[in-house]
Amino acid sequence: MEIILDQIQIGPMKNFQYFIGCPSTGQVAVVDPAWQIDTLLAHAHHHDYIITKILLTHGHPDHCDSAAELAQKTQAPVIISHAEASFYIPECPNLEAVKNNQSISIGTIDIQCLLTPGHTPGCLCFKCGDILLTGDTLFINGCGRTDLPGGDASALYHSLYHVLLKLPDSTLIYPGHQYGGKDFDTLGNQKHTNPYLTCRSEREFLEERMGR
Repeated sequence: MEIILDQIQIGPMKNFQYFIGCPSTGQVAVVDPAWQIDTLLAHAHHHDYIITKILLTHGHPDHCDSAAELAQKTQAPVIISHAEASFYIPECPNLEAVKNNQSISIGTIDIQCLLTPGHTPGCLCFKCGDILLTGDTLFINGCGRTDLPGGDASALYHSLYHVLLKLPDSTLIYPGHQYGGKDFDTLGNQKHTNPYLTCRSEREFLEERMGR
């Protein structure tokens, strides 16, 4: 399956923002717009993209601060998990809540919303074919922190070990930040190199990795 996938590093926190969408129609979603909206709009214009959705992996400001502005300029709905904490819900026009495993259509492609709480209560990963946009749930050789309001290390363990690790090894992990030396990696490789994915038990994950 051919899809549009553009990964753009923007902002002071090494954030990745993404365009993902349908080559046959030019329709795209922007994932986690938080920085430099003019840069994103210029990129879309250069490639003749039509922004039809705005997808938020979670509600931390470094992932959604510019969602309202982009929604106003494009009239695109803003998608966030129904499980996200109320204090992380941004004030956006056209805000829509999605449930676990719900599909979103962008042109002729479908994107699956996977609920992966832990970093925040409503963290989402977005899956399209063998591509997985993991936000702050899973980084290359790391994972999201759980010491901020709404964080839950046990929930993150479940999300990593009982949701993401059940996916095929060929799944391509595209994270929300450039923290691991690579822009993306296969899940199969991360099973061997990511210390947060090699724990033998939840207790080991909580005590030795998360410091709980």
